[in-house]
Amino acid sequence: MSLKSTFKGFLGETVINVAMWLKLEKDVYHRLNGITLPRANGGSTQIDHIIVSVYGIFVIETKNYKGWIYGKETQRQWTQSFPNRSKFKFQNPLRQNYLHIKTLADLLDLELGYFHSMIAFIGECELKTRDELPEHVLTSGMVSYVKKKQDKLLTEDEVTSIVEQIESNRFSKSWRTNRQHKAYLKDKHSNPSKNTDNPPPESTVKETVRRPILKSREVQRWSGQTEIESSELPIDSFSTQ
Repeated sequence: MSLKSTFKGFLGETVINVAMWLKLEKDVYHRLNGITLPRANGGSTQIDHIIVSVYGIFVIETKNYKGWIYGKETQRQWTQSFPNRSKFKFQNPLRQNYLHIKTLADLLDLELGYFHSMIAFIGECELKTRDELPEHVLTSGMVSYVKKKQDKLLTEDEVTSIVEQIESNRFSKSWRTNRQHKAYLKDKHSNPSKNTDNPPPESTVKETVRRPILKSREVQRWSGQTEIESSELPIDSFSTQ
């Protein structure tokens, strides 16, 4: 990836950060960005944005793409197309974000009903298959989507506890963390038959504090995509998290 495209990606992330964070009350919506977490079977996963509130936990996967986007909820890969007829495949972000949510659910010992999946295309692109995609695949209206969720799923104390658990289990933001996460992904996808119990980006994984009290509460049915096996996930041509 060139320095120019890297800068554009960073700029896109900055735009969504500023746009969303300025419109979401800090005392209601607790925001975390660029979270790298350990996976239960070894390795790590990177989550672009997490918003924790009494209305649930929003997990946001961002894609800074241009061109036309074609895809369906059940497809393994989607397609990015340009007027010059060039095409590129990339991993279905719904599947990608499901893996992120499963990692968080396992870490926090929560049911999937506490989570809201969001896919945010923030570049100058058009979803050509809009009617074939769920409502949480967005090119605009991210703040409106978050604020539309008004069913209280968590108490204020539980929100505080969840934020603390994520912060205490995340790997430090560093060039080393990013490098080792990318190395893990490269090894994982180039050796599909290899044992996936690889060491995470840090030498020691912090012990997770479990909060089973939340398990007994009735929550809404999970509205995200169908569960898939992580081993089925193909490598993303643009961003593998």
